[in-house]
Amino acid sequence: MNRVSLAVSAAIARVTESALGPYQTAVIRIGFTATWLLFLLREFPHRQELYGPDGPWDFGLAQQLVGTNGAFTALMWSGSQVWFETVYAFAVLTSVLLLLGWRTRTMSVLFMVGVLSLQNRSVFVGDGGDNVLHLMCVYLVFTRCGQVWSLDARRARRAGEARARGEHVAPDRVGPALWAVLGLVLGAVTAVGRLDGDPTIPVILWAVWLGTALWWVVDRRARTDQPRILLDVVGNIAHNGALVVIMAEACLIYATAGWYKIQGSRWQDGTAVYYPLHLEYFSPWPGLADLLSASGTMVMLITYGTVLVQVAFPFTLFHRRVKNVLLAAMMTEHAVIAVVLGLPFFSLAMIAADAVFLPTPFLRRVGAGADRARARLARTVRRRDDGTRVPEPRTPEDPEPAHVGFTA
Repeated sequence: MNRVSLAVSAAIARVTESALGPYQTAVIRIGFTATWLLFLLREFPHRQELYGPDGPWDFGLAQQLVGTNGAFTALMWSGSQVWFETVYAFAVLTSVLLLLGWRTRTMSVLFMVGVLSLQNRSVFVGDGGDNVLHLMCVYLVFTRCGQVWSLDARRARRAGEARARGEHVAPDRVGPALWAVLGLVLGAVTAVGRLDGDPTIPVILWAVWLGTALWWVVDRRARTDQPRILLDVVGNIAHNGALVVIMAEACLIYATAGWYKIQGSRWQDGTAVYYPLHLEYFSPWPGLADLLSASGTMVMLITYGTVLVQVAFPFTLFHRRVKNVLLAAMMTEHAVIAVVLGLPFFSLAMIAADAVFLPTPFLRRVGAGADRARARLARTVRRRDDGTRVPEPRTPEDPEPAHVGFTA
C-alpha cells in the first residue's frame, strides 16, 4: 500500500511541479504554425476562391451554415472585401509571431482565431491536414509552448541574467498594453453579439484574458509566494493535460485510420497503394509514381506496412525503442506522401502531430546543433563586416595557445 501511495504522490508531483515536454511542445508550435503559414502564403493568389467572396460557398450560404452549427469565424462579421483581406493578413501575422515565439500565450489564442475564422468560413475545401490543424490550434492554447526555442524564452533568460548581475530590469509594458487592447476588442465584439453561437471559443477567449490579468496581478502584488505557486500549478496541469490530449489525438488518428484500412478489400489483398499513385489529381510526379508501383512486391509491402505501423503504434508508446522506430517510419511515410502524392501540408501537419512523441535527448541535440550553426554563421558575418579573422572557439582538450594573432 505504501508503494502505491508513493507512486501516486510521485505522479501527482510530476504533473503539478513542472510543464512536461517543453521541447516537444515547442516543436508542435513551430510545426503547426509553419504549416499554416506556408499554406496561406502558397494559396495567397487563390485566397478569394478558398475563403473569400469569389468562392463557390458564398457569404449567404456561409451564414446559413454558421447559423446552423454555431461555429466561430470572424469572417462572418462582415462581407466586405476589406474585412476579408484584414482577417487573412491577421492570420499570416499571428502565424509568424507564434512561430517566432513572441508573446506565445497571447499569440496562441490569436493563432486559433485566425485558423478557425478561415477554416469555418469554408469547411468543405479542407482535407485531413486541415482537420488536424483545426483541433491542434485549440489544444495549443492550453500549453506553455514558449518555454524553449522562442523569443519569450530568450527574453526571460536575459532578464534572469540581468537580475543575477544585480542590474535593474525594466517592467514589462508591452504585455499589459497588448492585454488592454485585446480586452477592449473582446468586450466590444461580445457586446454587439458577434460571439453568439457555440460558447466554446468565447469561453476560451475570456478565460485566457481573465487568467492573464490574474497572473499579472498576483505576480506583482502578492506578498507571499503561495498565490504564485498555486497559479503555476494550475498552469502546469493545463499544459500537461493538453499535452496528453494531443498525444491521444495523434494515437486516435492512426488507430482509426489503421482499423478502417483493415476492413477494406484493397488493403486486405495488398493493392491499395497502387490506385492513388495513378490518379491524375495525386500524381505531381508521374514518373516517380510509376517507378514505385512497377513492382507488385513493393506495392504489397508498402500497403501492409502502412496498416501495420498505424495499428501498432498506439500499443508501442511504453516501449521507447520500438516506438522510436515506428515514429521514424511514420514520419518517413508522410514525407513520401508529400512528394509522391503532392500533399505537402497534410504531411507537414501529421509530422508536426507526430513530433509530440520525439525523444527529448534527440531534440536537445537538434537544438544544440542549431545553436552551433547560428554561432558559426554569426562569426562568419562579423568576419565579413570587419575584415578580420575570428578564431574558432577552443575545446577543453585543446592546449592553451602561446599567442593568438589576428590577420587583417
